[in-house]
Amino acid sequence: MINLAELGRVFIVCGKTDMRRGIDSLAYIVKKSFNLDPFSGCVFLFCGSRRDRFKALYWDGQGFWLLYKCFENGKLAWPNNEDEVR
Repeated sequence: MINLAELGRVFIVCGKTDMRRGIDSLAYIVKKSFNLDPFSGCVFLFCGSRRDRFKALYWDGQGFWLLYKCFENGKLAWPNNEDEVR
């Protein structure tokens, strides 16, 4: 079980991500595109192009958690770039 009180920082990956990607591909994006360590205990959030689903990647020290959420109604207001996050 994930203890939310122990989670590290949360990073929002701006723009759209191919939701067909799995753990290895998402970890590769974190490492190569952002020069961050996917094994750091931080949470990395990714959103699909339709903005009605997202994935969260989290390393708990023993393995990765890949959480997937799909909204039946509505969409996320997902930022396209760093300025929109602020």
